[in-house]
Parts: sequence; structure tokens; C-alpha cells
Amino acid sequence: MPMHRSSRHVAVLVALLGLQALPPAIVGAQTAARPTPRPAPAAASAPAQTGQVPQVLTRDAAGKTTLHAVRITAPLKLDGKLDEAVYRDVPAIDQFIQAEPLNGPPASQKTEMWIFFDNDAIYVSARCWEDHLERMVADEMRRDSFTLAQQDFIGFAFDTFHDHRNGLLFTVTPIGGRMDGQVTDERTYNGDWNPVWQFQTGRFEGGWTAETRIPFKSLRYPSGAGHTWGMQLRRENKWKNETTFITPMPRSFATRALQVVSQYATLEGLEVPPRGPRIDIKPYVTGSLTTDRVARPPVSNDPSGDAGVDAKWGLTDNLAADFTYNTDFAQVEADEQQVNLTRFSLFFPEKREFFLENQGVFNIGGGSSGDVPTLFYSRRIGLRNGLSVPLLGGGRLTGRAGRFVVGLIDIASKEDAATGSPRTNVGVVRVKRDILRRGSIGMLATQRSVGETRAGGSTLVALDSTLSFFRDMNVNAYWAHSDSRGVAGDDSSYRAQLDYTGDRYGVQAEHLLVGPRFDPAVGFVRRLDMRKTQGLFRFSPRPKQARLVRKYSYTGSYLIVDNTKGRRESEAGQAIAAIEFQNGDRLAGTYNHTYEFLPRPFQIARGVTLPVGGYPFNDALLAFTLGQKRTFSGTASVQVGSFYSGHRTTYSLASGRLEFTKRLNMEPTLSVNQVQLPQGDFTTTLIGSRITETFTPWMFFSALVQYNSASRTFSTNARLRWEYSPGSEVFVVYNDQRDTTPTGFPQLQNRAVIVKVNRLVRF
Repeated sequence: MPMHRSSRHVAVLVALLGLQALPPAIVGAQTAARPTPRPAPAAASAPAQTGQVPQVLTRDAAGKTTLHAVRITAPLKLDGKLDEAVYRDVPAIDQFIQAEPLNGPPASQKTEMWIFFDNDAIYVSARCWEDHLERMVADEMRRDSFTLAQQDFIGFAFDTFHDHRNGLLFTVTPIGGRMDGQVTDERTYNGDWNPVWQFQTGRFEGGWTAETRIPFKSLRYPSGAGHTWGMQLRRENKWKNETTFITPMPRSFATRALQVVSQYATLEGLEVPPRGPRIDIKPYVTGSLTTDRVARPPVSNDPSGDAGVDAKWGLTDNLAADFTYNTDFAQVEADEQQVNLTRFSLFFPEKREFFLENQGVFNIGGGSSGDVPTLFYSRRIGLRNGLSVPLLGGGRLTGRAGRFVVGLIDIASKEDAATGSPRTNVGVVRVKRDILRRGSIGMLATQRSVGETRAGGSTLVALDSTLSFFRDMNVNAYWAHSDSRGVAGDDSSYRAQLDYTGDRYGVQAEHLLVGPRFDPAVGFVRRLDMRKTQGLFRFSPRPKQARLVRKYSYTGSYLIVDNTKGRRESEAGQAIAAIEFQNGDRLAGTYNHTYEFLPRPFQIARGVTLPVGGYPFNDALLAFTLGQKRTFSGTASVQVGSFYSGHRTTYSLASGRLEFTKRLNMEPTLSVNQVQLPQGDFTTTLIGSRITETFTPWMFFSALVQYNSASRTFSTNARLRWEYSPGSEVFVVYNDQRDTTPTGFPQLQNRAVIVKVNRLVRF
């Protein structure tokens, strides 16, 4: 829980944040039917060059594309109207090329884009022509919502160091939804990088427009003159399910092409300001009322307040230091619950902002799903025995130094009587060097002064390598060794994987070992004591001139898991046949053959325990996905078959979305498992829904409600977020959890109402 502060201190901090003069609510995206003509702005807005404006787009016979940025002498007015003189005087970039559904022809819908810059910022503007405005898919305005990628949008990306590996991505939808993120080594995408930038969208009789302004202060780039960047431009037209780029794009890259930095065009003509010290300071204050009827003694409407600060310092062109004191994560949204019918742990993603920016720097091992360990798992920082521990503060250094990528973290948690946790320090060191065209070699070291479940501390040392060959082939490998006080032997892990991801064919081969005593200091291990060998083959033909079907896909895979003493633990064979339709729908059928050995009794549900032994079982799954262009979208599936020594039927709805209006939507989820076993029958039900009302691109309200029959709980997480100034936010959060065991209305277990305000100050 936050530490108490006197009301006088809170009042002083509120004054420092400047909340006494909050600006009025920001007006949402422009939606006028047609822009009103107006006189051209002053001549200062014209291009700085005298004489002929340089050619903004060139493309040679091999398809290599060069773009040219044009200097302007005064900032653009971001109103989404595109009626300034520069849009008449400077030719548009308009030769977009299809990647889907056809590969190579010109785009069927005209797109015009411009790239300008002045002393402070780079501007990217777009005019998107549209034959059927009423068919546009645009009903989401939350920043970085996963559904934005399934909407109509324009996207652009910068490779500011022109290293053909790392990019900064920006996306804008017709109604003002936006995404931004980082891609590292063309493989790892981090959507939680949230730089300060401005934008506005609008409508005209033939389509929609967008204007964006990205301050140079929000970007990192080399010092000196004569800048050449990489840049990619993309347009997504969802009602036609058409994807186009400014560069020719192989189909195997089409769905992730903004991340394929080596395929970017060359951007010339930029004149960027010299980089000086860049410091962002973000103080915050919080206030809360907490009720906890499970605690001893119980707490009812206990008031508290707290304050802290986060800061960022740009040390060099591409090295940034982050600092945090009295870290608070009150605004973080709740986890979506999962049903677990296995004997292994579940993985939940990190959602705390301090750990998310530049997260790709620390990725190693390829974990976060399946059996591959996640060697650095930041959610173990600030946790002990599954309970939250308040963080005192710490620092982080991330970025590049020449051909090296570096990442350093040092953070401390407070001593906490509620969880019995002593003060704990966590340190992380990551160094990686670029080799060859898109490869790298590196090392990771982590240290935890106090183990999560044992008194002693623990450390980890790991080496990794990624090599890329041709266009679609990668080879990944790592070796890791853990050292925990009081534990010796069988504490290593390694993995080698070959992955070919062509459009027509896909091949994957993997071998993984996890020792029985492998314990990464700040990592996640789903399954210990295993040797896993896996192979996969995919064939994805595209029918010629098919009106309904875009692609067929046939995938077969098999994996074998033995323990390190040679005993067979698991086998899993899978065959999948799928049809991807031109309208974005998908139909898939899957057959699974599974063998699982239980080395000890496994309690799969309350009062139901499976005995030791080997269990072969088989099932079939049918899933149909409705594309995002529909009023209701999502994936509905039915799975039927044997399960251990009995039978299981599963009904599920995943990624559901129901659009009520362009601002109000609901995202339902459902998972029902009906299991019959000789040891007993049981049913698990998980029902949830996120309801979101987006008032403007800068303000939304979202509520996640969930019922889980396994834990017999009903929970609510409601958040109001308002970005009242770029980078500065107000959060109002309500959380509660209720016990559904008693009859009648669910009984309250705990509840919290939290208000958090922060203010970004830039130097």
C-alpha cells in the first residue's frame, strides 16, 4: 500500500504539477464532410527552398525507393484540412504498391503523403482517397489498442540510425486512433513505447486525411550533418483487406512489414537540430480509499496519499537513462484471467510502464509463451510469493553504443511486513553486438539479492546468438546457467531453433533443455526437468484468381518431451487445415494427439485428483474467425475429445468485439470447459467483457469485468484516462473483487478507488 503523506505535502506537489491551470478538454478528430476553403497561410509556411522543389520520390529498376523530406519555415497547423500552400507547392508521394491481396500491382485506392520538417519537428501528412467512405473500418480511438491494427490506417516508420535493424513505428486511423512502438532487430516489437507527438485527422468529400507532428526531442538519431534515415509508408484498407507500401514488399513480410527495417525506403534531405541534453521529469501524486475485508484486522475506506517521480535523461545520441523514486503503478490495468487445466504455470504479460520502454533490449531466450523460459521476466520484480511488494525506486540505462546494444537495470523493493519480504535489490546487465546483416551475439546477467521463495539470493548468466540468412530464415540459440544459494547441479538451460517463415512454406526445428534445478533470478520457467524436440512444416498455397479465398494453410507438427533422466513426459502431434478468406474471415480445423505422464498426483479441480500414470488422449477443434470489418468480430471455437482418462468439451470466444457506436464497444470473452473423469466431473466457466467508451483520442473510460468459477470470484477494474497535455495524464481507477460462494449478491472481499495525476516537464 502507498505510504501516508500529509495533506500539506500533497497540496504542494499538486501546485508544482500545475493542476491549478488545466487546459480545457482537447477537441477530437475533425469529421467535417468537406474542408472549408480558406486563404493560404503566410508565405513563411512555404518550402524554404527557392526555385524547383526536389523530387519527393524516386524508384530505380530494382525497386529501391528514395524519399525526400522538404523543409518548411513555419510549423504546420494540425487541423486535418491539408489546405496550406505547401500541399499545393510540393508534389505528393503517391506511388503505393500492393502487398495483399495481389503482390506488386499499384494500390487500388489512391494515397498521397508528404514529409516536411522544420527546426523542431518532422511532419508526416496523408490524404487517403476512398471509394466507399461508409465501408471504412474505424471504431477505436484508444492509444495502442490491439484492435487498431485491424482498422483502416496509415502508418509510417523511421530508421533514424539507418542501421537497417531498428525502427520507430507510428499509426493513425481515420477517427484519431493511434499506435506507436519500437522494433528491435526486426524481430521484437514493443508497443509500450509512448513518445510525445501530436496529430489530427479530418474528412473530405473523397476520403480522409491525417496530419502528424513528431518533435525531434522525442526521437534519437546520430549527431552531425547530412542525415540519411530509413523510412517506410503503409496504408491499410480493411473493407477491401488491401495492404500497400511505398516499397515493393514480399508477401512473407506483408503482415509485419513496418517491422522489416531492412526493406525501408531511404529518406534524404533532412536537416535535424544538434542533440543537447534532453531531460524529461514526470512527478506524480496519488490518493486512494481502500477496503479489505479479508485482511486481519479488516480495513474499511482507509484513506492514503503518495507522491513520487520518474525521470529520463538522454545521455548521448542513443543512450537514455531512466530513474524512478517511490514507484507507483496504480493506473495499470488488471490482468485478463485464464483457465489452467495443466500442471504448469501461466504466463501473464508485463504492463508496468517503467519496465516496458525498450523492453526488446532485454529479450533473450524467446520465451513468453510455450515451454521456452523467459530469462528476464520483469514481473518478478516487486513480487514475493505471488504478492505485490512496493518498490522504493531505481534506474535503467538502455540504448546503443556503436554496434553494441546495452541495457542496465538496478531497482530496489521496500521491506514489507504484509508479505514478509525484506528489502530486495535486483540487477540486470544486457550487452548485445550486431554481426553480419541482421544477426547478433550477446550476454545477459541478472542478480536478485533475496530469492522469491527462499532466503538466499540467485544469479543468472546467459549467452545468446541470432543469425539471419537469405530473406526468411533465422537461427536462434542460447545457453544459460543459474546459481541459487543452497542449490547445485542440473541448473542450466539451452535452446537451438531454426525457423523459415516463407509465404508458401514454413519450417521450424527446435531442441530445448531445462534442468530440474534451473532457477533464473528474475525469470519465468513454465516447465522444469525437460528435453524437448519439436518439428513443424507448413504449406500455404494461394489459389489463382479466387474471388473468396486468399490462402489455404496446412500445418503439421510433432514434439517429444523427455525428462533429463530419459523418461518420456509428453508427446503432442497436431494437424491444422485453415482457409483465409479475402474478406478477413478464417476457418480452421485442428486435430490433436497428446500423451502426458503425471509423475505425481495432479489436482485438476476442487475434489478431483488424477493419479500417477501415463495418459494418451485425442481431440478435435473447429474455429471460425469473423474479420474486424464486421459489427461483431472474434474467434468462436468448439473443442471435443478425450482428456486424460475421461472426456472434455470446450466452448470459447476469444478476441470478441461488438461495436455499438464509433466510440462505444464491448469486447466479450468466454471459456467453458465441461470435463468428465472417473475421479469426478467438473465445469470451469470464465466470462469477461471489457466495455470502452472513447470520448476523444485523448480520453477514454474502460471497465473490465470477469467471473471465474474456478476461484469463485467476480472482479471489476474500471479506468478513466485523460491525457490533458501531451505526456501528462489523469487516472481515476476503481478495483474490486467479490466472493460468489455465498448465495445472493457476491460478497465484497476488497475494493480500492485511486486517483493519480502526473505532469511531464521537458528540458
